[in-house]
Amino acid sequence: MPLLMLKNLPRYECLLEAAKEFPDLDPSACEAFLHLLHTGDECFRAVESQLARHNISQGRFGVLMSLLNNCRNDDGQAALSPAGLADRTGVTRATMTGLIDTLERDGLVTRAHDTEDRRMMVVGLTLRGRELLHEILPDHFKRMAMLMQSLDEAERKTLVQLLNKITTQAAAMAPAVASSFPAAV
Repeated sequence: MPLLMLKNLPRYECLLEAAKEFPDLDPSACEAFLHLLHTGDECFRAVESQLARHNISQGRFGVLMSLLNNCRNDDGQAALSPAGLADRTGVTRATMTGLIDTLERDGLVTRAHDTEDRRMMVVGLTLRGRELLHEILPDHFKRMAMLMQSLDEAERKTLVQLLNKITTQAAAMAPAVASSFPAAV
């Protein structure tokens, strides 16, 4: 789901004008931030359209990839708890339950009791889920390369460093942002 939902970004001159009314608005920071969100939205759309051809959502794909990339258990299967999957994919446990339900319905994952703790459930990829990923991933990786082809290797490394700086700042701000708003009553 796109975050910004703007077709056209405001021109820098408009941001300068808005800064007169809102003194805390830093035009260059706002411009960079809006471009970052817009770029993320466009990349999301490019990947989403490719996944839609396989009748799978970003969320379901994330679950399947987490299972594929997970360390194998004793029987060679990748298995994670629903809570572990929720943590890895950044969704709530309730959302994860819905994702697992649809993936299981479609025969892409299985749920079973954990062999070490029967009270716990684990989720694993089925052969059909693995086959679907092997069908999706070649085009997915090509699409990623195509999206990044306008940058050379050095520019990509610089981009990663810059994005990591923003990610670190966002993580540092998260508790502050939550505490700066009054509690809901």
